[in-house]
Amino acid sequence: MTTDLAAAYARCRELHREHGRTYYLATRLLPAWKRRHVHALYGFTRFADEIVDRTESLPPAERAARLRDWSDRFLAGLRGAEADDPLLPAVLHTIAVFDLDVADFEKFLRSMAMDLTVTRYATYPDLLDYMDGSAAVIGTMMLPILGSSDPVAAREPARQLGLAFQLTNFVRDVAEDLDRGRVYLPEEHLAAFGVTRETLERRVATPEVKALIRDEVARAREHYALAAPGIPLLEPASQACMRTAFQLYGGILDEIEAADHDVFARRATVPHHRRAAVAVRSLLTRPGTPVQLAA
Repeated sequence: MTTDLAAAYARCRELHREHGRTYYLATRLLPAWKRRHVHALYGFTRFADEIVDRTESLPPAERAARLRDWSDRFLAGLRGAEADDPLLPAVLHTIAVFDLDVADFEKFLRSMAMDLTVTRYATYPDLLDYMDGSAAVIGTMMLPILGSSDPVAAREPARQLGLAFQLTNFVRDVAEDLDRGRVYLPEEHLAAFGVTRETLERRVATPEVKALIRDEVARAREHYALAAPGIPLLEPASQACMRTAFQLYGGILDEIEAADHDVFARRATVPHHRRAAVAVRSLLTRPGTPVQLAA
């Protein structure tokens, strides 16, 4: 690798280590040659997210302009233009190495742009449309890097795992998203339990709010169940990584349940000792073994 390319991969790795601790731990179980490419995808998604969520002091139009400018530089890089950016060379290199579908990246950028203007979702299909670009495509971007004995059969489970991870984040981060003026839980789900946005703004885990969260946890578990058949289809060297990620993200749901579905009292996290135990157990599991959420 050239120095610039090596530096870009290093920057992506730093973003991953700093902001994606659970997933970063799982990624360490991959062969070294695969890790840098996973870091590159994480760096791409995280940097776009940073433009949207970490520049809130700027006017919306300026935030949109920054995202558009960065997106344009990325798309120009795909056409062969030199990428004058601290991390895009690694992303473009990874896309070229694995011939990744550029449409997935375009869908992702579309969803990031939605976050600048959309603050609520009326129905679950509306939210799924957003998550198709913000989460499901992450699964299909990752699949060629992880490798699979049956990429066609593994594709939908990979999409479902992206949805499961993101819905887990939405349930855990209700308070954090409120701070950004957003509610990702669909209004039709809130209404079913007699909850309004104003109810959530009070940040009190009433019985109605707890019932809502319990329902969303169950919905997230449905996505994990649909994702599970895809992990034994991955290349053996990739299975420990994704088994660990599957169980640790699913473990966040366990922590929410242990807190009696109160997502306002504290941010649900998986304890360090459990993270280590899950990683070791995944390494010792025979490739091809069916995966399930850790008990």
